[in-house]
Amino acid sequence: MLRMSAMSSTYSVSEAQSNLPRLLKDAAHGSIAIRRRDETVAYLVSRRRMEAIAETLELLANPAAMRAIRAHQAGRLKFFPLSSIEKTR
Repeated sequence: MLRMSAMSSTYSVSEAQSNLPRLLKDAAHGSIAIRRRDETVAYLVSRRRMEAIAETLELLANPAAMRAIRAHQAGRLKFFPLSSIEKTR
């Protein structure tokens, strides 16, 4: 029998192996934890979620992006409408 928790679905390694096609579909709707002996050893996430995680990590590793984020959070960053940008053609 498959076990599921409220936050994410949780499966043993053997359950995950037996149900991989279904788990791949389910991962599109939420993360899936895979456990071995009551310890989570892996997560199955959708491609979209993994791309979002990778993009976040790239932003966090970019000093210029982090300065801009901190400036925005501190209220020091001004935004202008796109219409205010002159076309150079």
